[in-house]
Amino acid sequence: MSPAPVIIAIDGRSGAGKTTLAVELAARLRAHHKVSLFHLEDIYPGWNGLLAGIDRYVTTVLEPLSRGDAATWTSWDWERHYDGDSRVTLPAEIVIVEGVGAAAAAARPLLSAVVWADSPDDIRRSRALERDGGTYEPYWDQWAAQEEEWLGGDDVPQHADVRVLNRADGSAPTDVLQLLPYVPALAPVLSPELSARRGLGMHAERLDARPDAATLFNALYGTSANAAWLDSSNAGAPAVSFPKARHAAPAREDQAESAAAERSRFSIMADDGGLLGQKLSHRSGVNSIQAGCASATMEGPFFRWLDTVWGDASVSTPNGYPGEFTLGWLGCLGYELKRETGGTDYSAPTPDAALIFASRAVVLDHAEGTAWLLALDAPDGQDWLDKARTAVEEAAGHEARVGHATQAGGSTGVVLSQAARFVSRDTGAAYREKIAAAQYEIAGGNTYEVCLTTTLSARIPAAALDPWQTYLALRRKNPAPFASYLRFGSLAVASTSPERFLKIASDGGMRAEPIKGTRGRSSSPAEDTALRTDLATSLKDRAENIMIVDLLRNDLSHFAVPGSVTVSRLCAIESYATVHQMVSTIDAQLQRGSSRAEAVAACFPAGSMTGAPKISTMAILDRLEGGSRGLYSGAIGYFSLNGATDLAVAIRTLVINGGGDGTVDLTLGVGGAITADSVQDEEYEEIRTKAFGVLSTLGAEFPDA
Repeated sequence: MSPAPVIIAIDGRSGAGKTTLAVELAARLRAHHKVSLFHLEDIYPGWNGLLAGIDRYVTTVLEPLSRGDAATWTSWDWERHYDGDSRVTLPAEIVIVEGVGAAAAAARPLLSAVVWADSPDDIRRSRALERDGGTYEPYWDQWAAQEEEWLGGDDVPQHADVRVLNRADGSAPTDVLQLLPYVPALAPVLSPELSARRGLGMHAERLDARPDAATLFNALYGTSANAAWLDSSNAGAPAVSFPKARHAAPAREDQAESAAAERSRFSIMADDGGLLGQKLSHRSGVNSIQAGCASATMEGPFFRWLDTVWGDASVSTPNGYPGEFTLGWLGCLGYELKRETGGTDYSAPTPDAALIFASRAVVLDHAEGTAWLLALDAPDGQDWLDKARTAVEEAAGHEARVGHATQAGGSTGVVLSQAARFVSRDTGAAYREKIAAAQYEIAGGNTYEVCLTTTLSARIPAAALDPWQTYLALRRKNPAPFASYLRFGSLAVASTSPERFLKIASDGGMRAEPIKGTRGRSSSPAEDTALRTDLATSLKDRAENIMIVDLLRNDLSHFAVPGSVTVSRLCAIESYATVHQMVSTIDAQLQRGSSRAEAVAACFPAGSMTGAPKISTMAILDRLEGGSRGLYSGAIGYFSLNGATDLAVAIRTLVINGGGDGTVDLTLGVGGAITADSVQDEEYEEIRTKAFGVLSTLGAEFPDA
């Protein structure tokens, strides 16, 4: 008797490529494991024997193997149409069983994982007849009818851990093997496969070129279904200077400029293409992952899943490469992930998390004027490097010909064939009433500060708006250090966020940079300077900012080296194209051995978007706001293979969500911090100011009704 094996069933209709898939997987898994393989076609008792064969398989093969015993079973002689000889299947560390019915209801309690293989009908028939010749052809319809009858009462695909659309192009084994280590029951035994993937080498190539970023992204990823551009769109923008007040400290001004330059140095662009590319979508406690033609669905918290795929440094930073991103996961986290960090459970119309795994990417270093091509070692890596090198050179030539300002955004507005008329979740009167309700909670000692938000939304024909052109106009009108353009199928995210949520460097350095305090810009230099000075000297805004600084000091301290939490900037003023902002910087050092995913979770969602104290205030917000926030006030950024992460707060962010019915929903979240000293009219004017950059780009107005 041996230890109970891990048993993987590969099921699917005839001709779906189950046998080839099973043989290929067994061959690859044998690099690290002892693998046993069983084919159900050897046990079916004839062309009418599907259900009887399933019963034989479960009782004489699966049950003993699941106990770690050898299975002795009677084969079927397809030439004599009678029972054949007695055979033995030995247990092993991993047992793969394949065939129609391998994951039938009676079998599933004994299985560790189920793979469902499918193919288009024409491919299935031709593949089956090619494999078995003319012996199968007279019985195809008869056998197919049995399959349909069985599946009518046993919906195996709905119980599959991994599903694969096997198009007979040879990609299925690689794609399935990428996802199997994510299945919880397989994770321990398949840790060598996951480690081997994490241990891949990385090619890094420096190009001395300043490509036009928009041209380059469109050339490489314009047709990609899933792509991400973390775009420091204010890199190279002319610096804004202001007369210093007589009491101003030059060191503080220099520090603010240095911080802004650091946040704007790199832009990253990638998609989920290539042999190693993946996409994750998380909704309400369910993780859905896609790798090429294979997909997997697993229940469980998002941050727990993140901890399994990110945190330990698996790629070293290349010599001479100045960035922190060394390939990995890019995308966005929605506010409703708060259900995992002390908040209540709300559902949203958009995913709670959407990420792509980039096995190759382009990183633009705006400070040095270089482009870096990064690619994991994979058979298709060199072809991509050649393509990317050419695209960088052509985009650099385009930049030289037309100039940055024209290509990087063109018009500062979007002309819609049908004007987007936004409606607000709250009327002006209703929002003011909620401000009063928040102040009542503050007076009662239930909270100190409430970040009260609302949502503006519009539905327009899909043909009326191009998400890509919309983002280009937004980045031109309102450049920002954490601007980003994300595309996940019919979902697009166009963000011009100025705020960093959390950075964890590869060496464990942590940084949060909350924004609290906003003033609109003026075209009059004198008035603009006055607005900036008003923000800098506002006691109310300083109080809001300092309360969030205290909250984030606490969040960071959960995983920080004791005594390492410091505030290096307090209430500094930074200016952007449409607003002045009050920004603080909190630094800390991550404790060695701490989970980086848990450290992110401890800070999520951003305290600047909840208020303080965080958990009790989130409960108050749930009652006051009366709806989900979706991606707004979540986070956008990356989780790198060297253990680094850099995440922005998802503010100033337009979400474009295709409904599949020829329309798209546009949503824009806006909000502000409410304290005991808040004036209702001033707070309402602040959310109008924050919405202006996006709405004016769309030619839309703030809905006052």
